[in-house]
Amino acid sequence: MHETIKNIAASAYESSAGAIFRLNLSAALLVLAGCSALPAPPARPALYDFGAGTVATAPADRRAPLPPLALADVEAPGLPEGSNAVLYRLAYADAQQLRPYSQARWSQPPAQLLQQRLREQLGQRRAVLKADDGAAQARDPAQGGKLPLVLRTELEEFSHLFTSATDSAGVVRLRATVVELTPAGESLRGQRVFIVQQPARSADAAGGVAALAAASSQLAGELAVWVEQLGQ
Repeated sequence: MHETIKNIAASAYESSAGAIFRLNLSAALLVLAGCSALPAPPARPALYDFGAGTVATAPADRRAPLPPLALADVEAPGLPEGSNAVLYRLAYADAQQLRPYSQARWSQPPAQLLQQRLREQLGQRRAVLKADDGAAQARDPAQGGKLPLVLRTELEEFSHLFTSATDSAGVVRLRATVVELTPAGESLRGQRVFIVQQPARSADAAGGVAALAAASSQLAGELAVWVEQLGQ
């Protein structure tokens, strides 16, 4: 009799323990299923710039150095203010709309990146000063006591332009103005609009970024030649 009661109790215990185990297992599986159903954290946008630039010492230029030049900050009236977005246009669909790549960003606003490239290119043969620095307000005895010329630039277009779903280019349009500071005020020395296009190797953000970087380097070289042709 007692043995029978013990067996029944043991069987009940085993049944209860099994039920608890199965309940705990089911709960664990539900938790795991819930975790797997949670949305994955959004991927961080890729950051781009114009590359490392010059990484080796350039050969000595035996030509006489050019006069110093004051470079004002690049303004960007054609771009969203302070935006780091990599922008593109669909010329074949809606050329008036600038669209941002959702998973691509410039490391700095494009105007600042272009400023660095201009400074690097112009500085190969001359001292490039910030327009608001004290050195830019000092008269140069070697230039007859004149102030350095001031180069002002406006970035009007900086986008990955698609002419079709597969054909695209990086387009940079920059308005450059050189003025001389005189006691009577500013005197215009020259103004020119530079437009440079470089074909993109792929129809995506990476292709557009590479094309825009190449276009910016070409534009900086053309701008440096033009400023030199002005006699400075």
